[in-house]
Amino acid sequence: MKATVIVRLKTEVLDVQGDAVRRALGKLGFEGVKGVRVGKIIEIEIDEAHAKAPDLPQRLKKMADEMLANPVIEDYEVLSS
Repeated sequence: MKATVIVRLKTEVLDVQGDAVRRALGKLGFEGVKGVRVGKIIEIEIDEAHAKAPDLPQRLKKMADEMLANPVIEDYEVLSS
């Protein structure tokens, strides 16, 4: 089973990397790009025995809260398939 954690900066946090990408796109001739936000995607492979555990959603949230994201400046979304 695979879980995916999508991490993004909170909207009120200035995204310096996203702004640099937006400027670079303009210099490359890609007009009309109003804004860019940069995030990260983390894919986690979980073995079948643990994938069936009833507490899996809570465990994934704990992983994101404690290591994968900085809850002070980032929001995250956990998807599992």
